[in-house]
Amino acid sequence: MSGIIQALLASLSAIKNYELYSWGRNDLGSVGDNTIINKSSPVQIGSLTNWENIFAGRSHILAVKSDGTAWAWGRNVQSGTALGCLGDGTASNRSSPVQIGSLTNWAQMSGGNQHSLAVKTDGTLWSWGRQQYGQLGIGYLVARSSPVQVGSGWAKTSCGNYHSLAIKTNGTLWAWGQAFGGALGIGTTVNASSPIQVGALTNWSTVAGGNNFSGAVKTDGTMWTWGFNYQGQLGQNNRVYRSSPVQVGALTTWSDISMRRSFSLAKKSDGTIWSWGRNQNGNLGINATNNRSSPVQIGALTNWNIVAAGSTFGGSIKTDGTFWAWGSPSDGYIPTNGGYDKSSPVQIGALTTWSNLSMSVYGGVATTS
Repeated sequence: MSGIIQALLASLSAIKNYELYSWGRNDLGSVGDNTIINKSSPVQIGSLTNWENIFAGRSHILAVKSDGTAWAWGRNVQSGTALGCLGDGTASNRSSPVQIGSLTNWAQMSGGNQHSLAVKTDGTLWSWGRQQYGQLGIGYLVARSSPVQVGSGWAKTSCGNYHSLAIKTNGTLWAWGQAFGGALGIGTTVNASSPIQVGALTNWSTVAGGNNFSGAVKTDGTMWTWGFNYQGQLGQNNRVYRSSPVQVGALTTWSDISMRRSFSLAKKSDGTIWSWGRNQNGNLGINATNNRSSPVQIGALTNWNIVAAGSTFGGSIKTDGTFWAWGSPSDGYIPTNGGYDKSSPVQIGALTTWSNLSMSVYGGVATTS
């Protein structure tokens, strides 16, 4: 009996309470606090403490609770056109979280400009939203306001602006949607409405999508990018577009990557963080405002844990649980209570319990534990 009790106590001690915070431009309800007032500092969304994972689209937010339910809020209609990217079966913007269906087996999600993707615990992939370029991956160009299945055997996803990327449980990489600039990585600029495998390798670990460009890290620690490259966002020390993955340098210590509009952030296994691409608002965080076409280290610290790229801003959580951001504070994009652009990381508040972070085009969302 004592062994059972010890096991129960151990499982209970592993449960964490995750509070949800959000900030930024809010005219479409993407902050989620049941208002349409911009927020220039983090505000808690409700009083629940069971938010497990968070994922920001362009102007909508997706989240999974610890009970496996999926939730969304923010933009769901644009200029009278239904987008359906919230997945709740409606064409209405939502200023507070609404549940997507009633299932309790959602695991990982991602949001693009007007569409969303999600993987369930059973490995099935689901998509919804607008899909004028085939970004839902269902083989035809019909918008969906509720989740529709896209095969099985999937592990994780990432949305670009109008394209989609996903890794299967066997380590293969797949892409579909808009192929402008070579963003799909399949050697062509022809759009695809169903998943197409990127090469033949089976060692892809994590993937990220930006505005017509993409990047991924392999299990061997190498980093690869492809697609649109006008502002050096591929990190390959040039502005050459690539329609297939090209390795960034020769290092084998990359562990994570994040992309949004026209720049990229990445983390190495040594805890350093790096950036490259467009830098108009100091969003590279390197104490300068000139674009960079190859990775540049942000400071000299080695205790960074999570990176998240927005449109003209970026953010990161350190291993000590502090939250830092840089770039444009316009309309609360970074939660610094206004002021001028920040070209180097500044700490957000004094909390040391930040646990997860995701940036949209106009703000962000984070959890504390």
